[in-house]
Amino acid sequence: MAIVKSKLLKQLANNYPNFLKKDLEKFTDIILTEIKQALKRGDRVELRGFGMFSTNIQKARISRNPKTGEKVNTPEKKTIHFKMSKEMFKKLNNDE
Repeated sequence: MAIVKSKLLKQLANNYPNFLKKDLEKFTDIILTEIKQALKRGDRVELRGFGMFSTNIQKARISRNPKTGEKVNTPEKKTIHFKMSKEMFKKLNNDE
């Protein structure tokens, strides 16, 4: 089951009852916006204990439409690469 922003905000509100919900929402919006802007600029985003986000450039290429077999030009585009930290890897795999 995926975690959605509303569930994250509920969890934050439960853990920090002295903060207003609208302040927690602004806080998460600011963090997510800053991550997006950094990736758009081509910077690397590192969250210690969680992982690292970076962008890769996928070169322009000629691909095929699987339905018709027709050749299609695919332009160059950026993709996001995530590498988890060693701490996160250990937590996910129950290594002590």
